[in-house]
Amino acid sequence: MWMPPEQNQSWVSDFILLGFSSDPTSNRILFIAFLLLHLSSILGNGLIVTLICLDSHLHTPMYFFLCIISLLDMGYVTTTMPQMLVHLLARCQTISFAGCWLQMYVFGALGLTECIFFVVLAYDRYVAICYPLCYTVILSWRVCTQLAAGTWACGFFFSLIHTSLTMRLPYCGPNIVNHYFCEGPSVRSLACMDTHLIEMVDLVISVFVNVTPLSLILASYICIALAILKIKSARGRCKAFSTCASHLTMVTLFYAPATYIYLRPNSSYSPEHDKKIALFYNVFTALLNPVVYSLRNKDIKGAFLKVMGRGRVAR
Repeated sequence: MWMPPEQNQSWVSDFILLGFSSDPTSNRILFIAFLLLHLSSILGNGLIVTLICLDSHLHTPMYFFLCIISLLDMGYVTTTMPQMLVHLLARCQTISFAGCWLQMYVFGALGLTECIFFVVLAYDRYVAICYPLCYTVILSWRVCTQLAAGTWACGFFFSLIHTSLTMRLPYCGPNIVNHYFCEGPSVRSLACMDTHLIEMVDLVISVFVNVTPLSLILASYICIALAILKIKSARGRCKAFSTCASHLTMVTLFYAPATYIYLRPNSSYSPEHDKKIALFYNVFTALLNPVVYSLRNKDIKGAFLKVMGRGRVAR
């Protein structure tokens, strides 16, 4: 059982983020690569948000949800990447205790919100394919805003629980975090007390925001598949399936690494391996989101060409 530290016990006031490499040359190369990835993800997702806002034909529930996903991805990657870029070039790689708390909370809130929001996208596809004539009635703007607000509230609430429990632990020993940002398990491993109970709470939250949404997404797509099989024409079946392909791709890219990190036994924890996995679902998912949705979407392409045409006319 943990006992309060003595009066002269020192407490950690900041953390040192090790990042990926201590070699200056390697860090410069990584800086250029990650800067390009960061700018590409911000510009790509920002373009989708801009096109959806400018083109009235895209003011539908599906594109409203897609706009929110892009906003989440931009916030998600901006929470970690700028600081990592600074640390790649700076000699000092410290982050204050308060800064670590804030980064962990915002990163967790946006990530958990996106986890839950994929269920809303699956429900959108379910209604569009199974009840096409009632699509705009079922998914009215009021319902859409309520679904969006509900997912954001859940994400920020569960992240507050996770962050508060982790950062209230006593950190009185080493302060070196073997990661490129303040990720929960990496920081918690430095605590000078038994964290078994908090790990169990984290596991319950992870099951709720990973397994439950995945189960609902699977149930939605079983219903969608049954509805598609009832379509007589092969062309109609292909068109219906293509509307779901982008969503299924992003669900796989996001959930696979996140589930691996947060739903596995603590005994298999590997900092070096986990940093690479975290980089994938943090950076590459945000980068691939606009690529996956725009390349397979004629409406997005049409909106882009329309905006470009307006720009040429204005000149």
